[in-house]
Amino acid sequence: MNNINDYQKDMNTAYYYGVPGIIASGSVWLLAGLVALLHSANVGIATLIVGGTLIFPLSVLLCKALGRSGKHQKGNPLAPLAIEGTLWMLFSIPIAIGAAFYRPEWFFPAMMFVIGGRYLTFNTLYGNRIFWLFGGVLFAAAWLLLALQVPVYAGGLTGGMIELVFAFIIFMQSKKSSAD
Repeated sequence: MNNINDYQKDMNTAYYYGVPGIIASGSVWLLAGLVALLHSANVGIATLIVGGTLIFPLSVLLCKALGRSGKHQKGNPLAPLAIEGTLWMLFSIPIAIGAAFYRPEWFFPAMMFVIGGRYLTFNTLYGNRIFWLFGGVLFAAAWLLLALQVPVYAGGLTGGMIELVFAFIIFMQSKKSSAD
């Protein structure tokens, strides 16, 4: 490996183009939205926070179930970007929690801003510009949710649906690129 395309290919091979992680994340978001709908806003928010800690381990299990390693090659220079993006996301979660103390319905849109920003970096990690659109859709949806002042659960369900739709789109792209 000696150029960015090789490093991106390694990431795509190891993590199946990011699809398992997006599925794991989208599933946690949907669960959080459903919990907020069926139980309470605070329990739904807690579900996303606690469930979020399981996204990476779940994505690795999905990678392995799909015959991928869920681990990039040692020395891949894109690995620090993945770690830095994760740390930025983790350090940003308190902003969303703080917003929820003021207005609970702001939590999920704030988190959509956070993960939308993280997905923008996935263009570099995976070499796929669809991640720019993905991040942009999350940003736009978050603004729309805030403008419409929707109930808390709608943010969780919206975030989850957007993620699962993009997981499907990226999965279909990966099938097409594999066929080429």
